[in-house]
Amino acid sequence: MQRSEGISVLFGFFCFEKATLNPFQFLQEVRQETSKVTWPTWKEVWITTVMVLIMVTMAALFFMAIDQILGAIVNFVLRVGR
Repeated sequence: MQRSEGISVLFGFFCFEKATLNPFQFLQEVRQETSKVTWPTWKEVWITTVMVLIMVTMAALFFMAIDQILGAIVNFVLRVGR
């Protein structure tokens, strides 16, 4: 075993020792952490959702146009070769 492997195994062991296995304490800690989160308002959720849908539509149209242009170029080149 190399030195770096031994250090990482030792570090992992000490991290595991500090972890608690009590599910009730875990749920309590999860509750505490989620209460600290700043949740977005419904207006913010709707605005970002609409923005994402608009950007996805624009990206789809862009790639569709590029695909059509490249397809036309390839067809032209292949027709010229006949």
